[in-house]
Amino acid sequence: MNRDSRLQALSAFLTSQRAKIQPESVGLPPGIRRRTPGLRREEVAQLAGVSSTWYTWLEQGRDISVSSSVLDCIASALQLTADERKYLFSLAMETPSTSLNQHEEPKISPSLQKMVDELHYCPTIISDRHCQIVGWNQAASHVFLEFDRIPPDQRNMIRLLFTRKEFRRLAVNWEHFVMGFLSIFRSYYGQYVDDSWYEGFLREMEQIDPEFLPLWKHSQVSSAPEVVIEFRHAKMGKMLFDLTSLQVQGSADLRCSVYTPASGSSTEGKLRRLMNKTADE
Repeated sequence: MNRDSRLQALSAFLTSQRAKIQPESVGLPPGIRRRTPGLRREEVAQLAGVSSTWYTWLEQGRDISVSSSVLDCIASALQLTADERKYLFSLAMETPSTSLNQHEEPKISPSLQKMVDELHYCPTIISDRHCQIVGWNQAASHVFLEFDRIPPDQRNMIRLLFTRKEFRRLAVNWEHFVMGFLSIFRSYYGQYVDDSWYEGFLREMEQIDPEFLPLWKHSQVSSAPEVVIEFRHAKMGKMLFDLTSLQVQGSADLRCSVYTPASGSSTEGKLRRLMNKTADE
């Protein structure tokens, strides 16, 4: 992203994080004249041990000098998680990622694909730093979409969530489902500050669906959210999965998202019947 976009993202992030903190949770009186939720800028500055003017400039997205030690204090004052802290540092210090060639097309190895295929009744998707789907198993095709029928350049998980009606029907809480992926996408967005692809994609998504921008603005930062997801499958009805996201070690920044049938549910049995029935047809 360019400098202006980076500073705008930093401003929006600091503002949203400040709004989440209740004054009494950090030992401050709630007050009776608070017109907005959360802490005031001067209170964040006080907690972080910096001047109110300097913090205001930082939150306004001004191009000012920052140091790691001061950012640590800001992160502590805003009670940031490890992922949120990394996001703050990436935006504030414009730390470019050198882990891979920004124009490199990620590919999955035969051994990784074999491992994914062996997860017979655990729908599994491999995606890259752009949330582009580069691999999947048969279980994923049965539960989600037949990805091989989608043109490769359209196999972006974020785009599919907003453009394919199948996903809206599938997820019982579609918004919750989307927010999980947006939190992952935001962690990449902060990590690859020098990749201009993200700005173009965000502008494209704003045009595609008016619901995207509000959800994006309220999304959190998480590199690997673990959640229980309830699906309403067209053929099998209610299905419960535990989502686990794993980082694939190697030169390409790939993520393995595994949907494990929830323990104690009938999900695995339903998926077995669905896959066996399709195989017999």
